[in-house]
Amino acid sequence: MAEMTFCPWCGDMLEIKRIDGIRRSVCPKPECGYIFWNNPIPVVAAILERAGKVVLVRNQGWPEKWFGLVSGFLEKGETPEQGMRREIEEELGLESTAVSFLGLYSFFERNELILAFHVTARGTISPSEEIAAYREIPIEKLKPWPFGTGPAVADWLKSRRK
Repeated sequence: MAEMTFCPWCGDMLEIKRIDGIRRSVCPKPECGYIFWNNPIPVVAAILERAGKVVLVRNQGWPEKWFGLVSGFLEKGETPEQGMRREIEEELGLESTAVSFLGLYSFFERNELILAFHVTARGTISPSEEIAAYREIPIEKLKPWPFGTGPAVADWLKSRRK
């Protein structure tokens, strides 16, 4: 569990209490009632297909050989589809032409719930400062990885073989 020391609502020091059998950080003030639930954070991710290839990105700060799907946090007031379209435009400067939902994937290590999409887009790739590099991988050479968005890639590749 991520550790919090002070209540974000009233500023009082939090205490650890068991709620539904789980240790949680709780504000002791009855009038406040804050509980840090530590729920998973929604993330959108795209298998971005262009001309028979999938675009993979390497974010700034990632190891040199790590590439993954275009992804990002869902923002307040947007639907998952809107968030996915926004991320593709922000990170690569592309306009999404079709978006289809693939599924939900738990990424326990980062406390995230990934909402994965298959997306086609048009335009010229213009990476933002957030993107260190990108690659366009032919679909037949795309290999899923064992964590994060990798299971979505594996499921998408299986669905294409049917």
